[in-house]
Amino acid sequence: MSQYDYDAIVVGSGISGGWAAKELTELGLKVLMLERGKNIEHIKDYKNAQKETWDYPHRGAPTQEMMANYPVLRRDFPLNEPTLGMWANEIENPYVEKKRFDWFRGYQVGGRSLLWGRQSYRFNKRDFTANAEEGIAVDWPIRYEEIAPWYDYVEGFAGISGSKDGFDVLPDGVYQKPMPLNCVEKDVAKRIQTAFKGQRHLIPGRTSNMTEAKLEEGRIQCQYRNKCWMGCPYGAYFSTQSSTLPAAVKTGNLTIRPFSIVREIIYDKDKKRAKGVEIIDAETNQTYQFNSKIVFVCASAFNSTWILMNSATDVWEQGLGSSSGELGHNVMDHHFRIGASGIAEGYEDKYHYGRRPSGFYIPRFRNWGNDKRDYLRGYGYQGAANREGWRKDVAEMGIGAALKEAISTPGQWQIGMTAFGEMLPDHSNRIYLDKTKTDKWGNPVLAIDVEIKENEIKMRKDMMQDAIDMLEQSGIKNVSGFDSDYYPGQGIHEMGTARMGRDPKTSVLNAHNQVWDALNVFVTDGACMTSASCVNPSLTYMALTARAAHFAVDELKKGNL
Repeated sequence: MSQYDYDAIVVGSGISGGWAAKELTELGLKVLMLERGKNIEHIKDYKNAQKETWDYPHRGAPTQEMMANYPVLRRDFPLNEPTLGMWANEIENPYVEKKRFDWFRGYQVGGRSLLWGRQSYRFNKRDFTANAEEGIAVDWPIRYEEIAPWYDYVEGFAGISGSKDGFDVLPDGVYQKPMPLNCVEKDVAKRIQTAFKGQRHLIPGRTSNMTEAKLEEGRIQCQYRNKCWMGCPYGAYFSTQSSTLPAAVKTGNLTIRPFSIVREIIYDKDKKRAKGVEIIDAETNQTYQFNSKIVFVCASAFNSTWILMNSATDVWEQGLGSSSGELGHNVMDHHFRIGASGIAEGYEDKYHYGRRPSGFYIPRFRNWGNDKRDYLRGYGYQGAANREGWRKDVAEMGIGAALKEAISTPGQWQIGMTAFGEMLPDHSNRIYLDKTKTDKWGNPVLAIDVEIKENEIKMRKDMMQDAIDMLEQSGIKNVSGFDSDYYPGQGIHEMGTARMGRDPKTSVLNAHNQVWDALNVFVTDGACMTSASCVNPSLTYMALTARAAHFAVDELKKGNL
């Protein structure tokens, strides 16, 4: 086996790529992991992990230069000094917005596993059947029972903290003890359950921040610093660097090559299989080819589809996997930035412990059980209660003893929540190659044409009003709703574009995440999703990836790939 020959190639090193590398190497394959961005080593390269706000020249705020260099990132919270350099360079990596789409990308080893919100929930049984029942898009080719053992598997390894609640709408998993609710959240949880006769529930967020050490992995429990996005030197939350990558490296079967932009999958027309990939070295602009028996494409939903679209174009004009006409279509995100907040009175003698990096969750209750609305699917809420800090009085207090007294005294308790709603797959929501514009390396860029439709617009009315009602019924004062103008992409949960299905005429992938047109190519990141549910999707990516990796190795052994 030469330096250019491997059993498997994994494209991308984020949540899905890390899991693919772990499983394939542990099953005995020699694996090459390709990452288009720089290398980041666990602990050593977390440059800002121990910094405080005052350690940054601009106290963490974006500068005018940063806003000029990141015209998309500046639209929302990710643009700041602590995470500068962790998001893709927008000048070198442009894209075309046919409609506004906020695409936040992480190009480095670890990808967005170093930047994600860490909320980890299972899809429920109906999430896998709703499309078929409602005549939306296509049916998932798998059911909850098929993926449940893989949820168990990845939860146990990754380290998920959460409560077991026995809800059909939000299945229980393999959890460490939950991060506890604070005093206000506990009381609001009780009042919501009483006011809505046990039909709505407020529970601790299920998060990949560990509450119990996993010493066998060199990881210890969360230190309640709430600095997750700066990299966790304790390994307390799941990321490629803290969890799957060390496991893969330990096997001796992994080669990691950063600064490797995969330009295309090399397709053998006679065998109808992929032979490997072609890359551009991002630093030297040199082109290389690497050969493998299987290819796992885990470059994040849109980039994975970009690679397929740019491959085998001499066979299919729209690229590898496009024979169904669905490649690039059915883009989904979770629409949010809408909810309510208010003031909790009577807790002035209480405070919360540490800086908890998670909050509470309210599972979906609309279009569930006997509830029927004038739209399909539903939403859940994420939120938290906390006390105002020292900033509350700075503008008014001026200087002197009054200021010192004000900033040393916590303010009133506040509680707020934002809804995350399911976005239906729609063929007209799509991405495609725009060959009139290129990136730094001469590659065509993606054009993105996505918008929320009538179903989501109808849903958003309830998303705000239900939040208001729950807070008011819980005794919260001065409750006000908000709608902060969501645009697709802001959820950073882009899904679809290479969906799984039962028929090669209507889907890109089969039940095992194989590309129908080249069965030794697997796509297991957000691109594969047939529908979105309303819960955070990353746990499902993990489970699908582990499942597909074991299937791939079994098929290799049988000589089918």
